[in-house]
Amino acid sequence: MIDLRPVGYIIGMLTSVLGLTMLIPAAVDLGYGAGHWLVFVESAVLTMTAGALLALASRDALKRTLSIQQSFVLTTAVWITLPFFGAVPFMLGAPHLNLTDAYFEAMSGLTTTGTTAIQKLDDLPPGVNLWRGLLQWLGGLGIIIVAMIFLPVMKVGGMQFFRSEGFDTLGKILPRAMDISSALIRIYVGLTIACALTYMGLGMTGFDAVMHALTTMSTGGFSNYDASFATYKGAPEYAASVFMALAAMPFIRFVQVLRGDAVPLWRDPQVRAFIRWMGYAIAVIVLYRMFRHEADFWPTLREVTFNVVSTFTGTGYASEDITQWGHLAFTVLIISGLIGGCTSSTACSVKVFRYLILLEAIKAQIQRLYSPHRLLRVQYDGRPVEDSVVNSVMAFFSLFILSFGVLIIALTFTGLETETAMTAAWTSIANIGPAWGPEITGNGSVAAFPETAKWLMSVAMCVGRLELMSVLVLILPRFWRS
Repeated sequence: MIDLRPVGYIIGMLTSVLGLTMLIPAAVDLGYGAGHWLVFVESAVLTMTAGALLALASRDALKRTLSIQQSFVLTTAVWITLPFFGAVPFMLGAPHLNLTDAYFEAMSGLTTTGTTAIQKLDDLPPGVNLWRGLLQWLGGLGIIIVAMIFLPVMKVGGMQFFRSEGFDTLGKILPRAMDISSALIRIYVGLTIACALTYMGLGMTGFDAVMHALTTMSTGGFSNYDASFATYKGAPEYAASVFMALAAMPFIRFVQVLRGDAVPLWRDPQVRAFIRWMGYAIAVIVLYRMFRHEADFWPTLREVTFNVVSTFTGTGYASEDITQWGHLAFTVLIISGLIGGCTSSTACSVKVFRYLILLEAIKAQIQRLYSPHRLLRVQYDGRPVEDSVVNSVMAFFSLFILSFGVLIIALTFTGLETETAMTAAWTSIANIGPAWGPEITGNGSVAAFPETAKWLMSVAMCVGRLELMSVLVLILPRFWRS
């Protein structure tokens, strides 16, 4: 049997920290004179108490290091448990959501998906909107740490390739986690502060700047306005594009830059491909819109750049109705969302690294057809890629496509229109944010969805954020027996 006490201890500590952060929106509501500050205090006490009791019950658990099995259980259990407590303020205070909608909102926040179940965001108390932003910011930080510490050890989706250039955490996850986390937190906090100050300098109010900085650097996309980022057209769109792109790059490279070595960042194939592919998407849509609609160049460039970067990184902000841009532009954006950002970033979806491995594997296979006796190895950044990495990447692609198709069918069975089901599956399994269809409300909310559809999307957001296999392996009986 797997000893779950170390898992319980870490979850208890994280739950207590989540409860402590609830005091921040409580202070904001109190400062603004909103009457909902007491809700956050009550939620904080409840959450911290539950977390402390769980940690105390498992207080002797850290005498041994985490095993691979415990690592799998921990990563999934954290993303199932924390949204439950993160949903408490939504149920106790404005907007008084039911359990389904509250859990959906918290799951969307912590997985940095950005799809909302709330209508009339403009009318929410400031503390509630700030809590939505904090959930995404915490989720973005959490997924970076998971990608750096746990996924390489668990060999999920080819992530074992990055163990040599990151940290050797096998058998020493807990001690090394503090070293890794401290470096990543400094980078993450620094970029968030820089983003907020930039937004303020470009005309945002202090609250709006902080709110949008939290959801920009987490590539989450929650906004405190129904109009999303359309409230701040112009220069803020360019600034947001820069910070969204930075958030979608490998954070380990930023750590190396701070240590005085910027060469790995510029030479990273992920970073180069990520920037190049975004540039291609922007160029195609700008040219298409200019020839099709005879649009002005500079406004079109700004709008397209912002929305392409937002979709590519999985942030999900919107400043325009992209469904009006034409079929080609919409298709390019859908494909962009299925690519995603770099590994070890806050970005979502499949990730650039896996596409690069896939392309190299296809290239090698084609070469074998006309040179069957030639010894060929898949390479990445000049380094040979082990067959286990290639196989993991292929398995991930297969599972992603299969999960995507099954989710579309399941959402259709709940009564959603086909268009809605397809975009809802796309946005949840790839953690992107926006969805389109007749059941979507004016501010992009899924409030009108059946409850079954919302629970399916919540599961998909969790599974997609944790890279599919790290969650699905838990349903195998052999996992629990071995």
